[in-house]
Amino acid sequence: MNTPTTTSFPRALPRIAVLATGGTIAGSAADSAQTAGYQAGVVGVDKLLAAVPGLANVARIDAEQIASIDSKDMPLVLWATLAERVNALLASDDVDGVVITHGTDTLEETAYLLHLTVKHAKPVVLTAAMRPSSALSADGPLNLLGAVTVAASPAACGQGVLVAFNNRIHSARDIVKTSTYAVDAFQSPEIGALGWVQDGRVEFQRGVVRPHTSSTPFSIGSVAAEWPVVEIVASYAGVARVMVDALVAAGVRGIVVAGTGNGSIHATLQSALADAVKKGIAVVRSSRVGSGHVMRNGAASDDALGFVSAGTLNPYKARVLLMLALASGKSSAAELQPIFDQY
Repeated sequence: MNTPTTTSFPRALPRIAVLATGGTIAGSAADSAQTAGYQAGVVGVDKLLAAVPGLANVARIDAEQIASIDSKDMPLVLWATLAERVNALLASDDVDGVVITHGTDTLEETAYLLHLTVKHAKPVVLTAAMRPSSALSADGPLNLLGAVTVAASPAACGQGVLVAFNNRIHSARDIVKTSTYAVDAFQSPEIGALGWVQDGRVEFQRGVVRPHTSSTPFSIGSVAAEWPVVEIVASYAGVARVMVDALVAAGVRGIVVAGTGNGSIHATLQSALADAVKKGIAVVRSSRVGSGHVMRNGAASDDALGFVSAGTLNPYKARVLLMLALASGKSSAAELQPIFDQY
């Protein structure tokens, strides 16, 4: 980790820690017209901040370069590093909030992990960009300004981990990436954004209902040393059971299935997953559909087979919650279902 650099602003302004991890927001290409062929994570946090001179009117900034990666390559050890650093910063009376610059590919997973393991009410806001910093009309600077503005707002306290992107404010639990190229790539399907940020104004139009941060039993310390291995399989026409059997043989602790529709599973795959449950492996049904929820089937299927419903969590967030739940000692369907119902 690099030594933090501090920009001096008037004492009346809140102090926000900006943690940079790389991603497209820190990407660069030789051609300014290029928005796809670029190298992610090569621009340092100081240059990111220098591209947003308006920050000086919003907050005093402490900047740290935590990593310089393409978020598609996000390792679990970096998740632990981020969570531990965020918790340490927020424990200080000198820090009013944290902003994390991140790649878009796995932002929703990182945000949800922090939503469950950060133990403070102070704002934590993630942001990113769909265009590299070198591009014409790069969206990173405005997104970064918006994120710092949200983190500096008293209204963001107690809302859990947030994502500020394209002038909208989203809950970490709700947000998903919905486009491969558009600057409004992040949405909260079904539920909608929490509010918006524009020209220095922050407005929340609804609050977060489910427990988060200090209201959860999850701790990053319980998984930092050894993450329970949880993988994802998909159900589709003609699927074989080879993937499930291979994962069972490899010793996974849990499997999330991206089912069709309402989490329905091809009969061949369902048989393999039922066999996995008999061997002590946790199985969670999610859906490959972009929105909606997976209803628990009760006695008709889930109870009989020992499956857990992911509710409104997509497969990737369901994996995050399952890893944390397994690390906390919960492994049976009877123990896991209330966790998925609550968080």
